[in-house]
Amino acid sequence: MSTPETSRFVRLRVELVVEVDDEGALTKGALRRVAEDTDMPADERVHAESAVTEDTAEALAYLVDPFDLVSEVPGIELAQASWSSERIDYDPDSPDWDLDEDDVEEDEEDEPDDGRAG
Repeated sequence: MSTPETSRFVRLRVELVVEVDDEGALTKGALRRVAEDTDMPADERVHAESAVTEDTAEALAYLVDPFDLVSEVPGIELAQASWSSERIDYDPDSPDWDLDEDDVEEDEEDEPDDGRAG
């Protein structure tokens, strides 16, 4: 059900944590992608090659494209995308990495208050 007040735009947030177990392969893949980009100006190519060689997170960001995530989804058109990557300390047992944390807070906010203590 759509009304004139309802936006047609949806923000999709995705957070991924990946483990890089072969930095060399990741860097080579990013350098290959840079080399295949025939529309890239020479000065930008030099910068991109340097960035993906020096920083594994940059190499990953160069290889991951949000368009690829939604290009096959019927009925949508990607309006805008941004992404970044960074090296992190990751402890899967830490409560800081509870992926359902945001969902729980939203679910609790959506529940009607019936006045009973629970």
